[in-house]
Amino acid sequence: MEDAHLVDGMTPDELAEVQHIHDVMLKAVEKDIWQLAQFMVTRRDDQLFGETEFTVREKALRMGAQALQATVNDRKKRATKAAASSVPIADRTLDSSAGVRGTS
Repeated sequence: MEDAHLVDGMTPDELAEVQHIHDVMLKAVEKDIWQLAQFMVTRRDDQLFGETEFTVREKALRMGAQALQATVNDRKKRATKAAASSVPIADRTLDSSAGVRGTS
């Protein structure tokens, strides 16, 4: 008989939750990933570092924050047993006034 725990010790219910959270997070950042891919395609190899690098990093951080917020919102909406934080996700825009290169 097959063990009730599967991938990395997860139960089928936990794996289903992983799939659900994956789908929620992916939906939250799908448009941004597409825009980031377009951004990367329009840059030559010699343009990938410097200003482009900072833009990519900022977009990646923003996508991470969006994925976290979508997960928290989904948990609240579904009232899962998992403890959802009441601390809001930081909404920080990196710009020249903060001492970091801005993006346009």
